[in-house]
Amino acid sequence: MLNNFIADLLVIFHLGFILFVILGGFLVIRWRLMLWIHLPCAIWGMLIEFAGWICPLTPLENRFRQLAGSAGYSGGFIDNYIIPIIYPAELTRELQIILGIAVILINLLAYGFVFRRLKRSDLQPKKHTHNQSN
Repeated sequence: MLNNFIADLLVIFHLGFILFVILGGFLVIRWRLMLWIHLPCAIWGMLIEFAGWICPLTPLENRFRQLAGSAGYSGGFIDNYIIPIIYPAELTRELQIILGIAVILINLLAYGFVFRRLKRSDLQPKKHTHNQSN
């Protein structure tokens, strides 16, 4: 039971990580320091797609399923709805490359907004406060 729970948590984390890789650049628009977290994650996600690597979370998830006595993914919300998003049956090498390109394009769009906002804030006149004493 605990192993299934841990495997489910890993699947949820994995999905969250994928969403962060794809859309996290838009968080940088609001919180600039998020760049230092998102950029390495986005690069890692793109490398996984382009190199055809297996994310280390996948074997970890499978290991906990095996420890729980499961041979595969079956039953429940996570198994029926989240896992097919992370592991689509029709995933091919070509589709992985297309997904990697889509991640790049989405992040270029997000960082375009970030840099435009930064440039706009740099062009705005700075407000100086002077301490006037009588």
